[in-house]
Amino acid sequence: MKGTATLTNKTTRAIVWSFTELMANYGIQFIIQIVLARLLVPEHFGVFGMILVFIAISNSIVDSGFTQALIRDQQTTQEDYSTVFFFNLGISMILYGILFISSKGISIFFEEPQLIEIIRVLSIVIIINAFAIIQRVMLMKKIDFRTITKISVISSVISGTITIIVAVLGFGVWSLVVNMISLQLIQTLLLIIYNRWMPSFIFNYQSFKRFFSFGSKLLLSGLIDTFYNNLYFLIIGKFFSITQLGYYTNAVKVRDLASQSLASTVQRVTYPVLSSIQDDEKRLELGFKKIIKLSAFINFPLLIGLAAIGNPIFLILFGEKWIPSVIYFQLLCFAGMLYPLHAINLNILQVKGRSDLFLRLEIIKKGLLTILIVLSFLFKLGIIGLICAAVISSYLSLLINMYYSAREISYSTKEQLKDLLPIFGISIVMGTIVFMVGKIIILGSIPTLISQISIGIVAYIGLSKIFKIRELHLLIELLRSFLSGQKSRKSEGNS
Repeated sequence: MKGTATLTNKTTRAIVWSFTELMANYGIQFIIQIVLARLLVPEHFGVFGMILVFIAISNSIVDSGFTQALIRDQQTTQEDYSTVFFFNLGISMILYGILFISSKGISIFFEEPQLIEIIRVLSIVIIINAFAIIQRVMLMKKIDFRTITKISVISSVISGTITIIVAVLGFGVWSLVVNMISLQLIQTLLLIIYNRWMPSFIFNYQSFKRFFSFGSKLLLSGLIDTFYNNLYFLIIGKFFSITQLGYYTNAVKVRDLASQSLASTVQRVTYPVLSSIQDDEKRLELGFKKIIKLSAFINFPLLIGLAAIGNPIFLILFGEKWIPSVIYFQLLCFAGMLYPLHAINLNILQVKGRSDLFLRLEIIKKGLLTILIVLSFLFKLGIIGLICAAVISSYLSLLINMYYSAREISYSTKEQLKDLLPIFGISIVMGTIVFMVGKIIILGSIPTLISQISIGIVAYIGLSKIFKIRELHLLIELLRSFLSGQKSRKSEGNS
C-alpha cells in the first residue's frame, strides 16, 4: 500500500507539473496566436500550414522511436545516450539537406513560390531539435517535469516576444517561421544548461541495434501517425483555397491548446511511471484504470464545453474574419476529446514491449481513415466531410486500441466503456446546457461567454455529484495532495 501511495503522489506531482508546463507553453503560444491572428490574414496561416507536414515527419524520423525506447530502458548508460545522440544529429542533417533540395518541388506542388525560401529556413528546427532529444529524455526519465516546465515557460515568453515584434514590423508569414525556430532554439539551449549533459565521442553499434529493434517499429507507426495527423494540411492546401487552409490551421491550433496539452501530459508522464511498474501486474492494472477514468473526467467536459462556446471564443479573441474557423474547431473538439485515451491505451502496448502490435494497429487505423477520406471526396462533402471523417475515425480507432490493450492487461473493452460512458453522458448534457445558454442569454459576447462558462462548471460538478462520479472526489484529493506537498516542501526550504 505504501508503494502504491508513493507512486500515486509521484505521478500526481509529475502530471500537475507536466500539465502546468504544457498549459503555460500552449497558453503563451495561444496568446501569441491571438495577436498574430489579428495582425496577419488567414492566407499567412495557410502558407505556413503547407509546410507543417514535412517538418513533423522529419522530426519523427530524427527521433526514430528512440525516445520511448530510452525511457522504457531501466539501465541506460552514457554510451547508450551518446550513441542515440549522434544518430539523431546525423539523421537531422541529412533530412535538412533533403528538404533544402526538395523545396522547389514542394513549391511547385502547392503552386506557392514563397515556400522555397520558407522551407529552407524553417527546416533548421530539425537540426536544433536533434540537440534537445536526449536532454529531454533524461529529465523525463527522472520524472523532473518541474524543470521542463521552467524551460518551456521561459522559452515561450522570449520567443513569443520576438515573434510579436517581427509581426508588428510587417514580416507576415515569416513571423510564424521566427516563432517556431526561436522557440525550439531557446528550449534546446535551456535544456543543455539545466540538464548539463554532454555526449561522449562514442557510437556503439550493439547499443544502437538494441534500442532500434524496439524503436524501429515505433518509428514506422510514428511516421504513419504523423503523416496522417498532418495529412489534412496537405489535402486542403492542394485541393482547396489557401484561405480555407488558414481557417483550418487556426482551428487546429486552438483545439490543440486543450486536447494536446492533456494528451501529451498523460502520455509523457504515464509512460515512464507505468514502465517503472511493468512487472507488477496488479499495480499496473489499477494505475491504468485510474488514469483512464481521470483523464476522461477532465478532457471530455473541457473539449465538449469548448465546442459549445466556439463562436464567442473566436469572435472575442480573433475577430469576425476568423468566424469561418468555428465549425472546423467544433468538429475537431469531438475528435480531440479522445486523444488522452488513445495515448494511455497505446502506452500499455509500449510498456509491455509490443511495438510490433503498435505498428500493426497504426496500419489498420490509418487504412480506415483513408477509406473515410476517399468516401468524403466521392460524395463531394468538402472540408466538413473531411473533418467528419477524422472524427468518426477517432472513435473507431479508440475501440481498436481498447481491444488490443485489453489483451495485455486485465481491463476489457466492455469494462473501459462502462467506466467512460457515464462521464461522456454528463459531459454531453453539460455541453448542451452551455450551448443553449448562449442562444438564450443575450448580454453581449463577453458577458454571455462568462455566463456559459460559469453555468457549465456548476452543471458538470452538480451532475457528477448526482450520478456519483467518483473521479470528482479523486481529482479534488489529488490536487489537495499536490498542494499540501508543495507547502511542506516550501516550509522545509524556509526552515
